[in-house]
Amino acid sequence: MVGDPTALGHGMQSGLRQLGMAVLHQLFPPQCLSCGARVDDDFALCGPCWRETPFALGLACDGCGAALPGQDEGRLEHCDECLSAPRPWSRGRSALAYRDNGRRLVLALKHGDRLDLARPMAEWMVRVAAPILSPDLLVAPVPLHRWRLLRRRYNQSALLSARVARLAGLDHCPDLLLRPRATPSLEGRSRTQRYETLADAIRAHPRRASRIAGRKILLVDDVMTSGATLSAATDACLAAGAAEVRVLVLARVAKDG
Repeated sequence: MVGDPTALGHGMQSGLRQLGMAVLHQLFPPQCLSCGARVDDDFALCGPCWRETPFALGLACDGCGAALPGQDEGRLEHCDECLSAPRPWSRGRSALAYRDNGRRLVLALKHGDRLDLARPMAEWMVRVAAPILSPDLLVAPVPLHRWRLLRRRYNQSALLSARVARLAGLDHCPDLLLRPRATPSLEGRSRTQRYETLADAIRAHPRRASRIAGRKILLVDDVMTSGATLSAATDACLAAGAAEVRVLVLARVAKDG
């Protein structure tokens, strides 16, 4: 009795793919995303780099994703910063703390042209974001001003948001928001200065406003420091009629102690 030719065809294709990957790994062994050491799988970290990467595990602030002491008992918890200055978004998560190897990986994506990092980083983000994801979310990146985009050649937040949306099976709109006004670097500025600098710096794209009205939005960014950029983006979504805004970042800059 002859088997189903379609099933046989799929099986042959799968076998060929596995053979191709095995040959490819012999010619080009997988390397650690961070240090380049040999690893078993593509897009993986070696043991030492994994231990030096501060993944957000366990209890986390429901506002910004910062790690908190204690056990996760299913209640909403917030860090001192989010309690003292409530966020305009409803819930948030972060995949990493912005220090040690977490900081090095973020900078490699942001300034080192390591676009290959977007794939595993998005997987880390989707994993930690599970408690705040829902099927009706529209995913969008925090935008760059056009001149900064020209200099950098890509928006790392848009790379991450596209992969997050694909992995989570959610709608994605890469140009949902605009940054019509160029703003100076926020590095070294106080919290108050950051918020003042970004006031009204982000707006809804006039041709995308209809996609925001009544929707739940998931904003994606690479790094959160004070939250000023995400607050400006959240305000823009709410002003355009968003029902709710949640945020997801790759790394959170948390205060010591």
